[in-house]
Amino acid sequence: MAQVPQRFFDALAVRTWCGLSLRALGRAREEIDAINVYPVADGDTGTNLYLTVESAVAAVEAVFAAHEVDERPRGTGEAPLDADDGPSLADAVGAMAHGALIGARGNSGTILAQLLRGMAQVLTARGDSAHTEGPGLRLALRHAAASARQAVAHPVEGTVLTVASAAADAADGTEGDCAEVARAAYEGARAALAATPGQLPVLERAGVVDAGGHGLVTVLAALVETFTGRAPGPLALPHARVEHAVREEPPAREAPPTDEGEHGPAFEVIYLLEAEDAAVARLRQRLDALGDSLVVVGGDGLWNVHVHVDDAGAAVEAGVEAGRPYRIRITHFAHGDAHTTGTERPPRERTQRAVVAVVPGEGLAALYAEAGATTLLARPGEPPASGELVQAVRRAHAREVVLLPNDAELRHTAAAAAEQARTEGIRVALIPTRSAVQGIAALAVHEPERRFDEDVVAMTSAAGATRHAEVTVAERQSWTTAGICQAGDVLGLIDGDVAVIGADVSQVAATVLDRMLSAGGELVTLVLGDEAPQAVADRLEARVRAAYLAVDTVVYRGGRQGALLLVGVE
Repeated sequence: MAQVPQRFFDALAVRTWCGLSLRALGRAREEIDAINVYPVADGDTGTNLYLTVESAVAAVEAVFAAHEVDERPRGTGEAPLDADDGPSLADAVGAMAHGALIGARGNSGTILAQLLRGMAQVLTARGDSAHTEGPGLRLALRHAAASARQAVAHPVEGTVLTVASAAADAADGTEGDCAEVARAAYEGARAALAATPGQLPVLERAGVVDAGGHGLVTVLAALVETFTGRAPGPLALPHARVEHAVREEPPAREAPPTDEGEHGPAFEVIYLLEAEDAAVARLRQRLDALGDSLVVVGGDGLWNVHVHVDDAGAAVEAGVEAGRPYRIRITHFAHGDAHTTGTERPPRERTQRAVVAVVPGEGLAALYAEAGATTLLARPGEPPASGELVQAVRRAHAREVVLLPNDAELRHTAAAAAEQARTEGIRVALIPTRSAVQGIAALAVHEPERRFDEDVVAMTSAAGATRHAEVTVAERQSWTTAGICQAGDVLGLIDGDVAVIGADVSQVAATVLDRMLSAGGELVTLVLGDEAPQAVADRLEARVRAAYLAVDTVVYRGGRQGALLLVGVE
């Protein structure tokens, strides 16, 4: 169905563009992954771009939800959104840029985040203006291309940077409205993309165009659809190798030239960083000396850092010296990527079965990993998107996967990820665990040698037989099932509902545990967060020994898991 066109670039147009970009990247993801040969042929550029835009979409939707705007009929798009009807253009593009920044994945995703930030810097400078027209969009595209180049330590032609510059150049050549500017930018980007094999030898040898540039053209096509109501036709690009790659496994690629000779850096390191501008300038210099593919994007105290290095620890330590790094992701480049030669091992065989689990803290991630699970870390207030879950399922590299979301609010997200993985030929069973302690119980009875269905039934039964609770601190005054709580009160939640409100962590935890054990139990699992003193666990263990003679207790350190304490009773 054709999209109703918009004449102006306003908040609703931003929302539409983000949504169309996400859908377009979803359709193109596998093709873009398959042609990914530079800077590393790790086959994930399309996925990384999708996840980056998915984060931007979530941020824009949150802005609209905060304004409690009922989406009005789009009509013909003749009139811009009135400032009183919802978020301003600055609100929407600011959210889009911030969402992309915090969710940026990989080299191309990080550059895309900076392109969106560059646009936002121009459009937010217009204050509370409800919309902009063709000239404002042209200026935004120009600044986006320039800021992306500045973010890359050593810009290379024949990449997404070249495509972005061509889009801005083409847009500068038109004096029309937003639709004409978007169409010109798209056509300029498409022509530049087709020329990338002639600019970068590794692309020419592989017979493909630049994957990141392909992703940007896809995003610009969505911009055209936003203003015209129709998506441009399919790209006319060299696809002989691409079609083969999409149908089968990505072919072995020749390595791009690096300063490392035969082999390039072994790790990709990405993290968000809270730091001042001066500290980031020093960080750039240090990371540039440590590795390559350095991209640092952001500003106003928040940055996204991406680099390829041999010493991942040194890259993280450099971030610690500059400020506060978090959401740290370290990926080891596998055999068969661009940093290997023709002597690499063949792709490893898929295992028969694996468990993939979402966990709330580093301590639990280590515990699950020791038990053989593939883990996905979920920071407090930062639930993983479905695309991240799909990536974790792929990373498990198994024919059969048991998925443990460990959070009631992730059930629908996990179901969507499971469905996507099934379309890729992976057999996935979703066990609706509502807490990490239920996941621990399920993992304890997991036996890969059993038939898949029998294993899933056993794990589901163990999780269902485990009551779960948590002790946390209220962030604000609110109504609960146990009465009104004030900010700073200690809350005890049993099976997701507030059951106890108090002032002392140990007392609340003891009350919660007594209520749970009143219905019986054989094993108590305690998972302490970083902010919970060890004395809490010691007192609870002593209480169980004294009052519940037949009950055993195990204690784990969960790390930064949000809750002070997680409790499971089996």
